[in-house]
Amino acid sequence: MRRPRLHTGIAAIAGAALALSALVSIANSPSEAAAANPVTPGNFTGLGFDQCNAPSQHAMDVWKSKSPFSAVGIYISGNSRFCKEQKNLTSTWVRNQLAKGWHLLPITLGPQANCSTRFPRYGATIDPTIRPSSAYTYAKARAQGRAEAAKAVAAAKALGIVPGSTLFYDIEGWDAKKSTACNRSAMWFLSSWSNELHRLRYLSGVYSSVGSGIKLLDKVRKSPPAHYVVADMIWLARWDGKANTSSTQYIPDTGWANHQRVKQYQGGHNEKHGGVTINIDRNYLDVRTRAVPRHIAEPADPPGPQDTSKCTRTSISRYAYRRTSKKENHALVVPLQCLLAQQHRYTVDVTGNWNPKTLAAVQSFQRSIGHPVRTYVTRSDWVALVTIGSSTRVLRAGSTGPDVIRFQRAMNAATKRHLKVTGKFNPSTERAALAYRKKMHLLRKATVNPTMWRLLHRGRW
Repeated sequence: MRRPRLHTGIAAIAGAALALSALVSIANSPSEAAAANPVTPGNFTGLGFDQCNAPSQHAMDVWKSKSPFSAVGIYISGNSRFCKEQKNLTSTWVRNQLAKGWHLLPITLGPQANCSTRFPRYGATIDPTIRPSSAYTYAKARAQGRAEAAKAVAAAKALGIVPGSTLFYDIEGWDAKKSTACNRSAMWFLSSWSNELHRLRYLSGVYSSVGSGIKLLDKVRKSPPAHYVVADMIWLARWDGKANTSSTQYIPDTGWANHQRVKQYQGGHNEKHGGVTINIDRNYLDVRTRAVPRHIAEPADPPGPQDTSKCTRTSISRYAYRRTSKKENHALVVPLQCLLAQQHRYTVDVTGNWNPKTLAAVQSFQRSIGHPVRTYVTRSDWVALVTIGSSTRVLRAGSTGPDVIRFQRAMNAATKRHLKVTGKFNPSTERAALAYRKKMHLLRKATVNPTMWRLLHRGRW
């Protein structure tokens, strides 16, 4: 969008005020403005432009009669916008342009891709980038996307841009080969942007470079993961000088093919019509009004902080692991909850008290390894549970480390050796290995090999 031009030839940035309060000075009440306003951009095929600041009413009137344009992009929200103020942009300005036949494309420029080299523009506390953590299906990025959608809708309603209109998110180009986490977090951000807009009864659009944001978005469209919501419209930034909505070098024409495209085909330049000069980007639109899709359930957000302070090597390591249930071997509930928490199956505080979450986590684990689903934990379950996370490396005399700890715990579950869990493959551990190998009808060796690990992972004892 509109910004100081870069040599890359990718999309230009534009923006507006840092704060919504500085952006929207409302001349008429939103309800009065909204009552008379049509959905935007509505049905239109033809030329449009975008400019950093909303032009004056005089400029808009002259260009409506003298220029080839009938659509205009306007920046309504987002802390990463380039321009610092929007003196002309009010609910009256919006109402007037819509009444005169202009098709408006409302734009937000908020958090940008984490691997972008040009953001944050004003500082991490003002315009933070998209959070790249993959935890809980990029929950932090999704939360940012929802927040930006809510702010965009608030700005749109204040300006009289009615529900059913399309709000576009401007995510500037970045090096898509740089970071998988950066790419995926940006895509999940855009999914939640779209989904939250649907909940608030607006359509979603995405503006980006065809070589990064749009190309990645098209890849997701072709094979979306569960819970992913694809944008309703795309706005391609491709300065090829061709007034159309195609860019087959980067994405096929089969996506968003039903009047769902805008293309910015020429970057920043001065144009003069009717004696009025404006520095603009040129765009070509092929858009139609459509129904707002339903809001869908998003991936689960992370639970509150989980207290696992009871989980230590000592509390998990026991001389024996036996059948455990709500009524049996209460002392083993702490290691049980700790081990299930390590697999993200038990997600509440580790208390040592058998509760419904414990039972649910136990049964989830039993199903995952093909064991019978029961209301209690068997010795076979324990053998598998204490070895989860181990490698299949060979252990022998002198071996040390976490895999030795897991093996010693497994022997205490599978046998009556009552080993002291030291993390060192000592003589007593060798004897336990020999005894287990004999019971499993394996060659008598004082080592632990991949075959033994596979038996333990299945819970054999």
